[in-house]
Amino acid sequence: MNRQMLKALSFAMICFTSAAQLVSCGKAGGGAASAPFFEDIGTGGGKGESSPARGAGADTGAEAVIRESRIPEYEWQKEVDFPDQAGYTDDTLVMNSEVPFISFTGQGSLYFSVPEGTESFDLYVNSVKVDNSSMTGGKSYEVDPGGAVVNGRNVLQVSDIRPAGAQIHVCIPYPKVMDPGSPDGVINEKAVSLINDIIRSDIEYGFSGAQLAVVKDGSLVYENAWGLLNSYKPDGTRIQDGDPVTTDTLFDIASNTKMYSVAYAVQYLVTREELTMDTRISDILGQSFYEDTVFIKYEGYDNPDLSVNKEWKKELTVRNVMMHQAGFPSSPGYHREKYDQEKAEWNTDVENILYSGSDGSEETRKKTLSTIFKTPLMYEPGSKTLYSDVDYMLLCFCIEKITGQSLDSFLKEKFWQPMGLSHICFNPLENGFSAKDCAATELCGNTRDGVVDFKGIRKDTIQGEVHDEAAWYVMGGVSGHAGMFANASDLAKLSSLMLTGGYGDKMYFSRNVIDAFSAPQSDISANWGVGWYRKGDEKRAYYFGGDSSFDTLGHQGWTGTLTMIDPEENLVIVYLTNKRNTPLTDKETDTGKFDGNYYTAATLGFVPPLICLGMKDPYGDVDQQLYSLLTDMVEGKFRLIEKEKEKGSGRKVDSGHPIVKAGYSLMEVYLEWSSRLGYTLSDERVQEIMGLMDSERDAEEIALLKEKFG
Repeated sequence: MNRQMLKALSFAMICFTSAAQLVSCGKAGGGAASAPFFEDIGTGGGKGESSPARGAGADTGAEAVIRESRIPEYEWQKEVDFPDQAGYTDDTLVMNSEVPFISFTGQGSLYFSVPEGTESFDLYVNSVKVDNSSMTGGKSYEVDPGGAVVNGRNVLQVSDIRPAGAQIHVCIPYPKVMDPGSPDGVINEKAVSLINDIIRSDIEYGFSGAQLAVVKDGSLVYENAWGLLNSYKPDGTRIQDGDPVTTDTLFDIASNTKMYSVAYAVQYLVTREELTMDTRISDILGQSFYEDTVFIKYEGYDNPDLSVNKEWKKELTVRNVMMHQAGFPSSPGYHREKYDQEKAEWNTDVENILYSGSDGSEETRKKTLSTIFKTPLMYEPGSKTLYSDVDYMLLCFCIEKITGQSLDSFLKEKFWQPMGLSHICFNPLENGFSAKDCAATELCGNTRDGVVDFKGIRKDTIQGEVHDEAAWYVMGGVSGHAGMFANASDLAKLSSLMLTGGYGDKMYFSRNVIDAFSAPQSDISANWGVGWYRKGDEKRAYYFGGDSSFDTLGHQGWTGTLTMIDPEENLVIVYLTNKRNTPLTDKETDTGKFDGNYYTAATLGFVPPLICLGMKDPYGDVDQQLYSLLTDMVEGKFRLIEKEKEKGSGRKVDSGHPIVKAGYSLMEVYLEWSSRLGYTLSDERVQEIMGLMDSERDAEEIALLKEKFG
């Protein structure tokens, strides 16, 4: 068990062992360092009166603490009055006595204002009666229902208020992500061990670095980090003694930025009715958005008259753009002086008629907006889905226009600071972080080991600056499609808003907005929400695994980053890597394939299914099941090695090829697990798996493995 897990477990033993201990911590679900959800009433700064109460549901283990308290100024999850909490009376009588709320065990404070003259009322949480006899009229209270609160959806019932006509005012805050929590009883330690073994082994064989955070039922139950901030020199030489990745390290999250900048900002504005999804972009940015459009004859598209294209752009809505159905090209190379827009080719001498600049200045950023105005659409909006960075660059400008703030300032003010997130930002080097606080990406700037060149291109190892070319060169590091940096733990907390809609004393998204944005685009596009990736009918199983619920959503990023949010399980998994911080495998044949791509740790989607498997039986003996999965993984990796050989192009598939090294890595993990489970190299099945290796190509590795495990 790693250091972070031990630390979390130690804390859990103090505060999370039983419902009674939860009450004794002084605040539901938190330790002494956590900010209280209430202000105590007292004199000279003393504490208010506190009375433990045990309700009629004593057999459930529910305990409650009732404390006299002022009701703070919060943006409440629910704020209602009983009786008739719905605000009216009709023949749906039961509804008026109950109100649902989202919370998690160890959290769930409720605030009550009891009017003068109130004699009594009944209080239930999830059918557990709370003894509220200490709550007298003319006062307000904070009630911690203790063990009555369950993970996810809860129901509060206030009934039989006496005398008739009295009105009980109830306020319910949002839950938070409690930190630290413990994986004990949540994730089987063997599943976590296998994830750790695979990433650790891959790093030994050539992978770069990684970070993982898991939030389950409102607690950060696991976080870990592996590898070095920068694993290679620009010439491809391995760095052996560099600075390690820690759980505080910032990663370039690439296209995950789309969700946690633009999508979150739009959801926030729609919730507050400051924006609608059917608002036209031209109504936000002006008629120049469509009037300045130029004609480009896109190869492979219908290319209607310019007047038609302008009309398409005039009617373009926020919804079209959010859903990647606007019609913009995927990545039109605004930062390249030479770019063939018709063929979407960068390796050309054709002048780029949509060139904005490449110095990342504010002037270039402003010009980029004008360039988007000029950019014609490739197809009629709504007729198809084409993933486009331009969509979220455009929405970035829309948000800035509506709010009157830069995107990063808006997110910092509305989300990051109120939530206490200190390891998330754009442009880290301008916001209090150094390069050594960040995981590095490409080794030779954006040159692809010297193959790519354009005016202003970076050539040194990128560390602390966004890798994405458009985000850096034409958007100054602040864009809606890429540019955000974060550590896994802060991003997991931010992701939790899609489960709850709020955080502590702040409301961010209404339930309706969460449902609308996470719902399938259509009956034939269930793998897309409004911007979000959805698992749908297993369409995103590559990322989210088979065990996650069908409504699982999230996103991934080109640098090697993944977010997974499973609402059915109240689960968030954030797995960040810098897999591009490795040499190009063969720059002559594929400038997008890095050595890091070949390792299991780079596939991103191997983590969620192991976490989900580990949650099914947290204390069970899953060794053999995991071992069987590991066997399949090894066999699959060596099949991929054979496929690589059959391609007949690129680097020769010898023992130095990264896919072969990735095979060695998995084989070593397999033999480690074989040894733990009592198998030896002489066992028939182990010999069969070892036989996947090539006796000539892998002779040296076979000898090392036999020496280690023989």
